[in-house]
Amino acid sequence: MGVDLGAVRIGVAVSDQTGTIASPCDTVVRSGDPRRDREALASIATEWGVNRVVVGVPVSLDGRERAPARAAREEAVRIAEATGLSVETWDERLTTVVAGNALAQGGSRGRQRRAKIDASAAAVMLQGWLDAHPASTEEAR
Repeated sequence: MGVDLGAVRIGVAVSDQTGTIASPCDTVVRSGDPRRDREALASIATEWGVNRVVVGVPVSLDGRERAPARAAREEAVRIAEATGLSVETWDERLTTVVAGNALAQGGSRGRQRRAKIDASAAAVMLQGWLDAHPASTEEAR
């Protein structure tokens, strides 16, 4: 399961059973209570039979990890505690841009695109992780 931690929404993606293809799954609207948000992620993980979570880290284009990246790494630890699952982090540089462009090319506009972009960005990020970890595909979902 891929997780894209946004300030307003958390995008969620899952892979197929073989760990080959990532697909957008869901969006969790931030509740203002981080524990509740983590519980929502744990519920999605249970529903989909997930055994690993990959959390996107917003690394700067110059490769530096600033405050948002450090916060994502800290949240990854909390997600591991809340879900009891193995959690890894992965560079999510430009995933929102890629997802937005793909949605625009597919005909999504305005409000419709904004509603889908977070889960789509999570899918782009998770696909990158899957492509880089072919030996781990049986555990990737």
